[in-house]
Amino acid sequence: MDDAQLTGLILAAAVALFVWNRLPVAVVAIGVCLALYAAGVADVDAAFAGFGDPTVVFIASLFVISEALDATGVTAWASDRLVRGAGDRTGVLVSALLVLAAALSAVITPNGAVAALLPVTVLVALKLGRRPSKLLMPMAFSAHAGSLLLLTGSPVNVIVAEEADRLGGGFGFFEFAAVGVPLTIGAVAIAVLLAPRILPDRRPREMSVDLSGHARTLARQYAPEAAVPARHEVPERLFTREAGVAEVVVPPRSPLVGETMFAGMVTPSGDLVVLAIQRGGSAAPPGDVVLRAGDVLLLEGTWEALGEHLDPSEVLVVHEPEDLRRQLVPLGAGARRTLVVLTAMVVAIALGLVPAAVAGAGAATAIVLLGALGTEQAFRAVSWTTVVLVAGLLPLSTALQETGVADDLASVLLDVIGDGGGHLLLAGIFVLAAAFSVAIANTATALILLPVAVSAAATLGVAIEPVLMSLAIASSASFLTPISTPGNLMIMDPAGYRFSDYWPYALPMLALFFVVAVFLVPVIWPL
Repeated sequence: MDDAQLTGLILAAAVALFVWNRLPVAVVAIGVCLALYAAGVADVDAAFAGFGDPTVVFIASLFVISEALDATGVTAWASDRLVRGAGDRTGVLVSALLVLAAALSAVITPNGAVAALLPVTVLVALKLGRRPSKLLMPMAFSAHAGSLLLLTGSPVNVIVAEEADRLGGGFGFFEFAAVGVPLTIGAVAIAVLLAPRILPDRRPREMSVDLSGHARTLARQYAPEAAVPARHEVPERLFTREAGVAEVVVPPRSPLVGETMFAGMVTPSGDLVVLAIQRGGSAAPPGDVVLRAGDVLLLEGTWEALGEHLDPSEVLVVHEPEDLRRQLVPLGAGARRTLVVLTAMVVAIALGLVPAAVAGAGAATAIVLLGALGTEQAFRAVSWTTVVLVAGLLPLSTALQETGVADDLASVLLDVIGDGGGHLLLAGIFVLAAAFSVAIANTATALILLPVAVSAAATLGVAIEPVLMSLAIASSASFLTPISTPGNLMIMDPAGYRFSDYWPYALPMLALFFVVAVFLVPVIWPL
């Protein structure tokens, strides 16, 4: 077999494995690199070239920036402003939530926006007297629409922008908004008009925890014990930008069983203060208390100390300090520094001062150097599955072009559409992407179809910008199943959705994206 046939077989195997969904997508992506090398289609440098690609560097940096926005309380501040500003007006509150999801997605990707707004959406649903299932899917799908507002909204945007730049075209940082704005408006309209009738009224197996009233809950529970009101006259001051409190339970066989403690003492580490001790739901006897299994301690300290000294072998934490800080401390420590760095990155990319990868890597580095995130936290923030997926499939995308497979697939597509012209080409690309997205991640779909779209555009003699923008829109229309994107999957359990609940609401969303991709795009970027 020649290189083209071997590449076609590797592509078919990769698609089959994605559909089978039994192997991690990162393993499949690495397998693609190994297969290209083993088949002799690419040498070792070409087979693993994706891991040094600037696109991959930029995508990884976006995860660090997303984590910084969430960890420093920027998303908590935005969510709090949303609920306070909309009040009890149902339509305004729902619309504001969906617009916020779209806006966050433009900066921290759809998956980051869904993760940040999931508890807020559940809270809004409860406030409106609705099941979370009525709001979570519209929120997630609005995030998909918002991913097309800015270049940073999705790895797919970065991929098509880099390809357009390589071919002598290009998309500006804000240019995506020309399609992102109408998509967001349409997504909000569909949610307000159709979601209440289309979406099921499901009861979730478990509800996300809303910690917005946690400070007052603790103040009421421990009020009889002088330590809390004496140290904190205002309940909300239990949680500040610098410090907070944590409720912990002494488990059986803990080394703390038999230790003596009392309210007001400093722990042996010197970093935490015991504010109160309860036993059996009531205050422990005053003075020295010999700890027993089941005793509850209220500990105060800096956020760093709480994260460092709550050893799982000693205590069980009721609510993780990190979760409390993210929900209860809007615009916490490092928030302003993060916003300054984010603004600088956006300006640098928008004005073309430096390549996107340089701006992203510089922003991620600055966030760590300025202390908004720790080094380990920054590394944990990166979705290495996404990074490996993109890096592993970039060489396949290159091989599809260099071996002529992309041209062959484009010829098949052109045979189907005949002389229909550019609009029919855009429609064909959209249908292919929608079919792939049933079981394949949108990033993988974009990478597989990218060379096909480029080849078809060259054959028809149409401009590359509208074809690539339509591909970006089509790849972002991943609505049909919960496994199409991590964001779709995140909302499944909190909403109580079933696999079959997605497609009824996905169909009007697909129609919206189809109209924009096929009919609006050529108006903005002529064929």
